[in-house]
Amino acid sequence: MSEQQAIVVPLISSFPGHEGRARAVVRWLVQQNIIAEQVTTCGRTFQCMAYAIAPGARKVVKHPDLLPFDQPVNGLEIITKRCIFTPQEGFKEEAGCPECRQEIGEALFDSLEDWMPGRTDNFTCPECRFEDDINGFLFLQPCAFSNLGFIFNNWADAEFKQSFLDDFAERLGFGVRVVRVDL
Repeated sequence: MSEQQAIVVPLISSFPGHEGRARAVVRWLVQQNIIAEQVTTCGRTFQCMAYAIAPGARKVVKHPDLLPFDQPVNGLEIITKRCIFTPQEGFKEEAGCPECRQEIGEALFDSLEDWMPGRTDNFTCPECRFEDDINGFLFLQPCAFSNLGFIFNNWADAEFKQSFLDDFAERLGFGVRVVRVDL
């Protein structure tokens, strides 16, 4: 089985009160028995510390038999700093404007030099001048840009149910996108 991640990201560049909201989501996931309450060494980064998978995870995915219960890296890690969430391999950097429908990928990805340090959350289409949060543009492959992200290590093959993603979005107060990363 190959290593992968399912990263749930709110579709807003600067999530207000992102650290507090992350703690609230962790409490919700613990209450649902989707993750364990205490962090352990089941992560990939951050000194390998993460919230381990719990039995309730089976009810939020389409293919529970593909969950990583038997793998040492199976936990939830949380990112609370500005981050670009994209697939690692084969990412095409193609994007379009939702207003004029023109391909604007090169200009959009070049603008990340201003987005990453937080000088702006928005991007302006060079074709029609439409402006929105960078997450409001169209991407050929799922990607997201935010100061908040939830990395579920080795859960991607199991595929989250839409009802779980809807509940997740409701708890965050913003739409979410799942970014799959194959390692």
